[in-house]
Parts: sequence; C-alpha cells; structure tokens
Amino acid sequence: MANERHIPVLLEETMAALAVKPGGRYVDGTLGRAGHARAVVERGGTVLGIDRDDQALAEVAAMGLDGIVAVKGEHADLKALANAHGWEKVDGILLDLGVSSPQLDDAERGFSFLRDGPLDMRMDPSRGKSAADVVNESSADELRRIFREYGEEQQASRIANGIVRERAHKSFSTTKDLADFIERLVGRHGGHHPATRVFQALRMEVNDEMGQLQRALEGGMGLLAPGGRFAVITFESLTDRVVKRFFAAHVGKMESLIQGGEKWVGELPRALAVSKRAITAGEREISENPRSRSAKLRAIEIEREVAA
Repeated sequence: MANERHIPVLLEETMAALAVKPGGRYVDGTLGRAGHARAVVERGGTVLGIDRDDQALAEVAAMGLDGIVAVKGEHADLKALANAHGWEKVDGILLDLGVSSPQLDDAERGFSFLRDGPLDMRMDPSRGKSAADVVNESSADELRRIFREYGEEQQASRIANGIVRERAHKSFSTTKDLADFIERLVGRHGGHHPATRVFQALRMEVNDEMGQLQRALEGGMGLLAPGGRFAVITFESLTDRVVKRFFAAHVGKMESLIQGGEKWVGELPRALAVSKRAITAGEREISENPRSRSAKLRAIEIEREVAA
C-alpha cells in the first residue's frame, strides 16, 4: 500500500521530542495516515488518534494496526476525546498541522491549485462552508481580512475587490477558476504562484485552523501528566508563531525582584523547552520530501514537580 511506504515529516526528530516510552499513552491530534502514530506504537506506546477526515480514518482502519485507537473528531477537542476514552492524563501529545500529502494530491478535495477540482478545502467534507461558499458569499471586507490575517497576503485588498467584481458575472467553482483569476489579476512574479497565500488563507478559514490550534494547545496542557511532552509540527509562519508564543508563555522566565532575588513568571502548568530553537528537516529529508522544507517542530515538557 502506498501510504505504508510514506515517511512522515521529521519522524525521528518527533519521536525524540516526545521521548516515547513503553507503556506510555499518547494522543495524535492529527492522525492522518498514522505515520507518526505507528512509530509511537513501534516504540511501545499506545495512541489515541484523532482526525476529522473520513477518508484518512478509513485508510487507517484498513491497516489493522494494533495499539492505535482512531476516532473521528477535531484536535480542538483532544482533551474531551481522551477523557471520554478513559485517559485522564497522557504522556505525550502530537499535532502535525496543515494539509497532508494525500489531501493535496486528491484533486476532488480542492486543497491545491496544482490540480483542478472543486473549490472545497474542507477537512471534513460533510460539515461547514466550502472555500467556494466563502469566496462567492463573503463581502470584500471579509475576504480582505481572511487574506491578510491567514495568508499575510500583501495584495489582499486588490484580490478581494477583484473577486467580488468577477463573481457578479460568474461564480468561482473550481480551484483552477480561482487560481487563474488571481494570476491574471496580479501577475506572476518569482517562484511562487500568486494564489499560494490566498489558498492558504481560505483553507485556514474554512477549517477554523487558528481557533482549532488555540483550543488544542490549551486543552492539551490540561491533559498532560507531569513529565509529559507536547510536540507540534507547523508548516506556515503564522501557526509557528502561535505555537512559539504559547510554549514560551509556559516555559516562562525568571524576573529580578526589587528586594533582591528573583521569581518565575509565566503561565501554568510550568514547562521546560525540549530544544532552544525550532527543529527543522535536514538536507537529506528535504531532497526526499520537499514538503518538509517548511516544517518546524517545537516541543515542551511539563514540569515534573511544582515549583515552590
């Protein structure tokens, strides 16, 4: 099976960051095709895998993997899902954010402008608005906000206004419709397609990725046992900044006191940084899997003892 040969991004680095131990319990909030989860099981751990993509869950079920319990859900609800499974505390949590390679490769899912297909982008196609709904129904102001906030698109206003003008004559229904229109509107400069940031922004909006991430981070901190580790892989600067700031707040810092001495200041539960900087892929992995070029892994460990 093709997905059995797939090697997930930063696999060995992620296993080291999680410090997987035999008998440990781990939550994979973005199960996908279970590449990371399988590696956890091979090291003696048990995994509760969460995904909202029915196709991914069906493929994992067909693998018949022992040690992985796959459930449909959103990683924003990982604490509640783990508790419902009888896990009050866990030894590690993993989030591998963004779109999986199988999702990108499936034109019918509408995630990529490299393959013409319906303008959908929903991780769970049975729920919520599609990207076409957002593009064809949102006001120019709302589209501008989406493109700026989630895509950091410098030409957000021009693209939003252009979309509103264009859809008055014909609705956008496919990935090619939208990508070709943006290219005609703003031109092509440099190596990246001019629709790249817009597609990223629409995907994040459709799937509430930023809200999902924030709730997953907050819920995960309440689920980890002392000594438990939280690892997150990101592919966009926007999500990486959120993870970096959240983890830094729990690592905290020491501040000097006027009367002498110092005290720790930060968010509870207190944590330790697993590495000082984000972990990135090496040249060999990048050559074998170009998608890993933008991947960044950050991890923290919950303090084993409460500070006095």
